[in-house]
Amino acid sequence: MENITVSVELPDKKEIVFNAWLDSEKHSAFTGSEAVIDPSIGGSFTAWEGYISGKTLEMDAPNRILQSWRTTEFSDADSDSMLEILLQTITNGTLLTLKHTNIPDGQGDMYREGWEEYYFRPMLEYFS
Repeated sequence: MENITVSVELPDKKEIVFNAWLDSEKHSAFTGSEAVIDPSIGGSFTAWEGYISGKTLEMDAPNRILQSWRTTEFSDADSDSMLEILLQTITNGTLLTLKHTNIPDGQGDMYREGWEEYYFRPMLEYFS
């Protein structure tokens, strides 16, 4: 299993970023692709038109979200990976640190690039 940590500085308050991550309409808007999210603990979500799926396991609003996470590229034998989103107030807005653990071997670099290209770049536009 592989683990990655990636981060981005977003020019908005952490409360706004936290709420957008768990809101179907806003998550869809900042990624540019459909997301369906039940924002409660134990609630399921899908993003990128079903390519990503999981459940929200823990929340400490507006500082932390812990989710189980998988894509259609995981095999049936692969257990879910874990996604921890940490939000910290900084001078110019929010530092979002994403810790993605338990990724199937050989897929870590692909997901690191995916977070940058399909989440962080569009989020920088959306939140500015």
